[in-house]
Amino acid sequence: MNEHYERYQRHFTLTEVGEEGQERLTRSKVLVIGAGGLGCPVLQYLVGAGVGHIGIVDGDQVSLSNLHRQTLYTSEDVGSDKSTVAGAQLAKLNPMVKISSFSEFLNLELALKLFPDFDLIIDGTDNFDSRYLINDAAVITGRPFVSGSVFRHEGQVSVFNYQEGPTYRCLFPQQNRPGFGCAETGVLGPVTGVIGSIMAMEAIKVLLDIPGVLSGQLLILNTLQWTSSQLSFSRKEEQVALAKTRVSHLQSFTHVK
Repeated sequence: MNEHYERYQRHFTLTEVGEEGQERLTRSKVLVIGAGGLGCPVLQYLVGAGVGHIGIVDGDQVSLSNLHRQTLYTSEDVGSDKSTVAGAQLAKLNPMVKISSFSEFLNLELALKLFPDFDLIIDGTDNFDSRYLINDAAVITGRPFVSGSVFRHEGQVSVFNYQEGPTYRCLFPQQNRPGFGCAETGVLGPVTGVIGSIMAMEAIKVLLDIPGVLSGQLLILNTLQWTSSQLSFSRKEEQVALAKTRVSHLQSFTHVK
């Protein structure tokens, strides 16, 4: 039995994947923004699944406070670049996957440079400014993206800009939202694992065209009571146009500056 077949044998037996689907995953390229609490499980499951090329964008360093939820790192990694450590760990998990690490924070220039090289974007960030930036760059480059967020013991997941579906701005049109992250609100470590795993599942569904993608649907999960709900929302062309306008404005401002 060769390594490829043995590694992905459990996928080959699934009608939703099979040998053809596994080959499709092998050809797929996914860019993960943020290698933190959400990014770690997403990265581990996508690399394990055999997605051919994984990009990691994160300009942060590992801190001791990360370790209760960011499962790619150990105490020995404190102070090291997250993207570099994550890339090295993931290469051990699956050496058949190409991993590109970018030890910098996402900005518009970097997003517009990288997004066209990948089929799917994963938003594992923890602030609204980054989510709007990812959304606007995804709209301009025509890329779908999976987004998740956590708050204490709750989490949310949705897929945006998928097959002309709603964007992030269609769900959250106002940008004057508080930018609280885990440091301010706190989070139970396993919650990031649960939500990150759902994000990885949605990513695989997008890559394989499996029905039921959370496009136009916001999944809201409470992990204390194990209750869930789904909020439906629709595409708003004025918000799509706003995303394009804001990118053009920022590009002009940057060029003039």
